[in-house]
This record gives sequence, C-alpha cells and structure tokens, in this order.
Amino acid sequence: VNDRFQGDFTVSKIGQYYYTIEGWIDTFATWLKQIKKRIEAGQSDSMDFIIGAELIEAAAGRAAGRDRDRLCQAVETLKRRDILSDRKQMARMARFEKIISHLMARYPDRSKSTRYGKELNVAVDRLKARFSTWYEIFPRSWAHEAGKHSAFDDILARLPYFVEMGFDVLYFPPIHPIGETLRKGRNNVLECQPGDVGCPWAIGSTEGGHKAVHKDLGSLESFRRLVKTAQQDYGIEIALDIALQCSPDHPYLKEHPEWFKKRPDGTIQYAENPPKKYQDIYPFDFECIDWKSLWLEVRSIFAFWCDQSVRIFRVDNPHTKPFAFWEWLIGGLKAQYPDLIFLSEAFTRPKVMNRLAKLGFTQSYTYFTWRNDKWELESYFKELTQSPSREYFRPNLWTNTPDILHEYLQTGGRPAFIARLVLAATAGASYGMYGPAFELCVNTPRETGSEEYLDSEKYEIKNWDLDAPHSLRPLIATINRIRRENPALQSDWSINGGLQIHPIDNPLLIFYSKRTDDCSNIILVAVNLDPFNTQIGWVDLPLEEFRIRWDEPYAVYDLLTGERYIWHGGHNYIELNPYKMPAHIFKIVRL
Repeated sequence: VNDRFQGDFTVSKIGQYYYTIEGWIDTFATWLKQIKKRIEAGQSDSMDFIIGAELIEAAAGRAAGRDRDRLCQAVETLKRRDILSDRKQMARMARFEKIISHLMARYPDRSKSTRYGKELNVAVDRLKARFSTWYEIFPRSWAHEAGKHSAFDDILARLPYFVEMGFDVLYFPPIHPIGETLRKGRNNVLECQPGDVGCPWAIGSTEGGHKAVHKDLGSLESFRRLVKTAQQDYGIEIALDIALQCSPDHPYLKEHPEWFKKRPDGTIQYAENPPKKYQDIYPFDFECIDWKSLWLEVRSIFAFWCDQSVRIFRVDNPHTKPFAFWEWLIGGLKAQYPDLIFLSEAFTRPKVMNRLAKLGFTQSYTYFTWRNDKWELESYFKELTQSPSREYFRPNLWTNTPDILHEYLQTGGRPAFIARLVLAATAGASYGMYGPAFELCVNTPRETGSEEYLDSEKYEIKNWDLDAPHSLRPLIATINRIRRENPALQSDWSINGGLQIHPIDNPLLIFYSKRTDDCSNIILVAVNLDPFNTQIGWVDLPLEEFRIRWDEPYAVYDLLTGERYIWHGGHNYIELNPYKMPAHIFKIVRL
C-alpha cells in the first residue's frame, strides 16, 4: 500500500547477522495480475500467453535440475492450443499460479535490481536478554552468624531461597579484594574504624585486583562451583559487576600509573559525582597516551570471567567511558561468546543511554525509579514500548538498588513496596530488585532528602532476618510465577501485542494490559498509586482488539488473590484498598 514494501527473514542462531536490501520488479507477478484481469474481462488473446511463456522460459534458463524441468513444462502448458482458445480459464489459471509462482520467485530476473548502499546488521540474543528476573545481593552478608563475613559456599546453601522466589539471575556487586587506603567507614564516612569492611567498588589491594576474589569470599574454585551448581541445579545464572576503577592499593597503580589521570599537583584524580565524592576510587583514563594497552587489559578482565563460565555482566557507569571503547569491546567479546548479556548501569541523559544500547549493551537501567505519578509512568511506559527506541533499547526496571531508595518507598510503607513490585514485574519483561532490603521493606534513608540507605550494606556486613513475618517473599514468589506462566508478560512489545495503557477515570489509578499477538494470553494490570487510601475508578477496554464481542461476557481472574469477576462490555469498575492489596493482575478467560 502506498508503495511501501516489507520483507523478513528468520534467524536460527544467536549472534550478529549482516544484510542489505535489494529490490527489483517482479515481471512474472505483474504479468499474472494482468492476464487474470483480461480473462475476467474476456479480452485475453494468444499474445498474452506467449509473453508469460517467455518470462517462464527465461527463468528456466536461470534454474537447474528438477526446477528447470518443471519450468519448461509450464512453458509448454501456456503454449497449448486449448488454453489459448478458451477464455474461461480462471480456475485453471489459479491452479497454474499455485504450481508455478514459488518457482518463479526462486529464480527472479535481477538484471535491473537496485541495492541499498549500506550493510545492515541485527543482533540476535538468547531469550534471557528479553525476559529475565534479577536479584542483587552482597555475597558477604549471607552467613548464618551475625557479623561474620560469608563465603561463596554460604551462597551455595542459600540458593533454594532465591529459586523459591523465582529469580533466574543472581547479581553480585564486585567480588574482588577491597583497598585499605582511604577506605570508607560505615554510612560512607571518611574515617573508617577497625573492622570496617569497606566498599566493594573500591577494587584492589595487595591481594590482587579485577581478576582476583576477596579472600573471605573463598577461592576461584569455590566461585566456579557456585556458578556451575546455580546454573545446572537451580536454573540461576550468576551475574558479575564489572567496575572499571581501582582503589589506591590496586596493583595497576604501581604497574601502570600512566592509565590514571593526574591533577596539576601530581596526585591522581579520584572519582566524584558532585556532591558525592569517592576518595577511595580512582577511575581509568581511557584516553591516556597508552590507551591501547589499557583497552586490551580491560578486555582481558571480561575474558577472564568468561573463562569462569560467567555470561552476564552488569557494567558500572558505562556512560563515563568512550563509545568507541564499548563498541570495540562488546563486539569482540560477543564474537567469541555470543551468549553474553551486558546490563548498562547508565543513569544519565536519554541520548547517551540509547547510544550505549546501539553500541551493544543488551539491557539498560531506566528512569523507572523516579517515575511514580500516573502521567510519568504512562508517558515513560509508552516511550519504552512504542517509540523507535524499542528496536534496540531493552529496559530493565529496578524497584530499588543499594544506591537508590526513592522517597515513595521511604514514605509509602508496605503498600508502596507492593505497588512498585507489581509495576516493575508486569510492565517490564526484565526487572530486578536489591534484596533482602526490598522484600523486608527496609525504607529508612541516611538523612531526610537522601536516597541513600541508613546503615547501607555498601559499607558494612548485614545479617538479615529472612523469615520476618512482614516479608514480601511469598508475594514475590507468586508474581514471578505469574510471569513465568504468562507469555504476555515475557516481552515488552510485539507487532500486534505488548503493553497498552487504558483510560481510567482516577489520576491515582493506572491500568494497562499486555497480550500476545494472537490474544491467546491477555493480562490486565491495575495499580493503586496512593499507598494510603482506597481508590476507585472505571476503566475502558478495547474489546475488539482483544477479540472479544461487546455482547460477550468474560471472566477476569485475579492471579494475586484468586478472586474471579464476570465482566460485560469494555466499561468496568475497579476498587483497590492499598492495605489489602494495592494491585490487580487479571487474566482474561473467555467463558
């Protein structure tokens, strides 16, 4: 229509595919269309059939074997006197078209084709790149004894806890030795006290750097055992954080001082993001004179952990490194390890986040944490699922992180945690949380106006009460099971399905649906954004798009509570008490 054409091809393996576009006139299809019109009008003559026979004869010259023989037979069929003399041959022409058209398409005349001048490519990733459920932990905080530094073997014993909640990616912050010089104390104070364990992102000590593990966590062998057991026995992949920075004690400082930026007074520039200062962290200078050796060394860090069977990396602050570096590094690594997944932790400007996605990052953090009002959420969900960026930007929605405790969670209590959980888990095919802080509804900030946790786990070992009666653990398990059982929740968009916002006449209620292309699975989600009060409203649904007749009653099952409602038409009532359950996750079932 309107001279627009489209084509497609099927990909069968993960990796990079390179292609271009070539177009040509299909002379046979054009002839076939015209001859059928002339037969219907009683205006065809022998010359029309001879023209078609010549087109087929030319295609036979480009074919070989059995295809050539069949095309030659078709030429003789068109030249036969009984077809030439009979003007009422529509049924016969239909049979002829069915037999011959696919052969003609196989051997087209491309002598006058036009080719697009550029090579295009598409990246094909494994399913987990599109649909994944992340859980972030500090592996040093999982010992049974309070105050004790846990090891990889302790995490191994805790794997049933994570799989029970339904997570398939277990993400560790840096697991390397931590520097002593300028080590931060609890709550990020400049002076540390004896026994303070430091921040894992201050990487490197006399014990090693980015290719070593903290001695209290265990050995490389115990890490490999954890990775293997988690994957094979529990279906959980271990993801590692790669932070391209060093503590003042990292071996790189002595071996390659040229890799770091110096201030006019000769001191090395530490990391900062005003007003935050990270005196215990020195970032690499990716544009130093010896940048080539630095780039190769960084690549060897990723390759080292790939050799330990890690295939998922969360990259810390990638937007502060050159674009050319990421394009080179990710492209080279994925050529060798095509199943790699890179999560970009880039809370930065939208164009920069999008550029990183185009350069090869598989998933990205988003602004979801700071989108809490109805208009903000609806606008952002539409941007993620309906704008052109959806072709390359895969969002990963996080309820919280060790760095981000949003005011909504600080003030909204348990209902706020549930609302954000449902939004992240249903609006996004990939989502994550930092736990156990999230399921235990930890919501005390370091000070008023701060998004930092009080007594942050970034600077100390915690001992969590995993069986606390107020834990959201059972609800998280239910929601993650719902995600696994409903294909509609396993992608952010599709050609005819995906996420769709629906009007509801209350600014404190948000309502949206996700569905598969064939409407065999339709999920409706309603969330009360007010964590303090019951809210009611009327929602309007596009039943025709759901393939439901307006006079057809249908059932909606609340997958969270087990309640069942019979709805008629597209205009229906919603009521959500935040202290009972601030959300519905409905599944439509035709009666």
